[in-house]
Amino acid sequence: MEDAGAPAPILTAKAAGLVGCTQCGRVHRPGVARCTRCGARLQSRDVTSLQRVWAWLFAGLVVYIPANIYPMLLTTILGKTSESTIFGGVVELMHHGSYGVAAIVFGASIVIPISKFIAIAYLALSVQHQVAMSAHRRHQLYEAVEFIGRWSMIDVFVVAILSSLVQLDFAASINPGIAAVSFALSVAFTMISAQSFDSRLIWDVDGE
Repeated sequence: MEDAGAPAPILTAKAAGLVGCTQCGRVHRPGVARCTRCGARLQSRDVTSLQRVWAWLFAGLVVYIPANIYPMLLTTILGKTSESTIFGGVVELMHHGSYGVAAIVFGASIVIPISKFIAIAYLALSVQHQVAMSAHRRHQLYEAVEFIGRWSMIDVFVVAILSSLVQLDFAASINPGIAAVSFALSVAFTMISAQSFDSRLIWDVDGE
């Protein structure tokens, strides 16, 4: 006898024998190759999504290392050039009393990227090894990763703005360092990794 207080099982499109379009959400019966609304290719589950997730995540992690080692900013004042890494810039901002700006840069450039690496890896591992976690929590984590991904580019935007505004020839100039390119690539790769994750796999694991 079933427990009367137990929640009713969630009926997914896969369990009902239907295929949902990942682009527009229209539901189709099996056998339809392309969505009748938007023309996107229909597939019940993207079996190769986890491979792409791990590939893009690893690529993002590889380029994130030089982003923290090499200089992000090259500041030239009266002919003297100084280099600043991400963490070095945070320390310098704190030294000048800009604690709020330092906290924003530290969160956007260090805390958020590392958190994204951990969250995406955990999502992929939880689906592959069926870690005990509700589908709702997994979806919340997935949505959080996609939402905060765009804010990781704050450091790159600051470098771009400073480089365009502070160009006073010999007196003072600011130019982006090689770390700016690496950091931008790392953010882009992790965003692609998160978007490659087929969120429908979460419901399959929860059902199993």
